[in-house]
Amino acid sequence: MSANEPDRRDPAAEPTAVLPETAAELVQLERLQRALAESEERAKNHWELYLRAVADLDNVRKRAARDIESANRYGLEKFAAELLPVQDSLELAVQSAPQADAESLAAGQQATLQLLSKALEKLGVRRIDPLGEPFDPERHEAMLAQDSATAEPNSVLKVVQPGYELNGRLLRPARVIVSREPARA
Repeated sequence: MSANEPDRRDPAAEPTAVLPETAAELVQLERLQRALAESEERAKNHWELYLRAVADLDNVRKRAARDIESANRYGLEKFAAELLPVQDSLELAVQSAPQADAESLAAGQQATLQLLSKALEKLGVRRIDPLGEPFDPERHEAMLAQDSATAEPNSVLKVVQPGYELNGRLLRPARVIVSREPARA
């Protein structure tokens, strides 16, 4: 080969030399590809977990809606069952009224009232009868303020109409007459 002749060697016939920089880049590339594959797998798992959680949440919402609907539809069932004996007692009183005397009618009314009180008690309804207690505007409704030399000022002198609570929640305030200090002459 002369100095002026071009090099005509077949490049495919010669082994390709891998430079250390290229080898390092290949190792780095393989490591990044593995990391990418692992990250994609984790992302796929997280997506499946997310979809499962969304489905579970949707099921909980649907179940809660069914429970609320059922409670609304059948919530009064216990209440109605407790009041049926009161209804029966009142019907019996009406049927026997023409041949009954005043004393037996009063006794029947007393028995019916006791049935109603027991039914309300079973349902969590409690009577508020605050006679002699300090006036509480959260639970009492003042109908009148009246001078009293014997009662503590701002206490309940008389209960006009009892109040009621349902499991600690006020249904109706007690209507009361409240004491006040007598006016000084």
